[in-house]
Amino acid sequence: MDLRGKTAIVTGGGTGIGEAVSLKLAERGANVVVNYRSSAAEAEQTTARCQALGVKAIAAKGDVGEDQDCRRLAQMALDLGGSIDMLVNNAGATKFAAHSDLDALSADDFLSIYRTNLVGAYQMIRAAQPAMKAAGRGAVVNVASIAGLFGGGSSTAYSSSKGALINLTKTMARALAPIIRVNVVCPGFIATRWYEDRLSAADYEALLQRMSDILPLGHAGTAEEVADGILFFCAEGANLVTGETLIMDSGAHLELAMARAGAAASVVKHPQG
Repeated sequence: MDLRGKTAIVTGGGTGIGEAVSLKLAERGANVVVNYRSSAAEAEQTTARCQALGVKAIAAKGDVGEDQDCRRLAQMALDLGGSIDMLVNNAGATKFAAHSDLDALSADDFLSIYRTNLVGAYQMIRAAQPAMKAAGRGAVVNVASIAGLFGGGSSTAYSSSKGALINLTKTMARALAPIIRVNVVCPGFIATRWYEDRLSAADYEALLQRMSDILPLGHAGTAEEVADGILFFCAEGANLVTGETLIMDSGAHLELAMARAGAAASVVKHPQG
């Protein structure tokens, strides 16, 4: 996969999945705008690693929930490489809250999470699309979650926002065809600092082992593995693919389907009179 001469914007590009995507794009020759909102040190480190691979890269502070920041990021990409060929909407926000506790989230919590996870992605697409249309090509990859397909996740606001992002992917794929392809990746449990920062070292290792024991593929995914899926959508090998949802969860959705099928069978076998 040769991306030399192309330029990408990766929102939330300094940590976790975004960091892995930024580095893999740089390894293949792409110039990279590494966006961040608060992780300045990590973004600068990621940018330096990209530059060491021989490409142009810049760490760019910006809140994707602010339209003016999105437009500024698009201009920075044009100034850096002369084009916007790829946009990876990876920036995300959440608030941890039990789904059964309906008092745990306020309207403002929902609006804040949607502002980043959904509105931010839309605004970034809007900011990038003029340059992509002018060039006659472009690839957008949104990073959602299996929570958006099956519920669950860190909170109802988070899972709802990711479900909306999956829908936005399909509407944008239709609206921006044939010039711009828009696809979405849905990771499951991924071993990143998202969990590591919130757990003790022992609890984090126990969680990794527990997930490895129950996942059909036998291991929790890594940021680098998810990045490979994202890069597939960016490259010419996916020229016939748009509006697609790629589940990357080590087969966890298969277990969910089996559990639901078992529950349905139990209802049929033992109906409540």
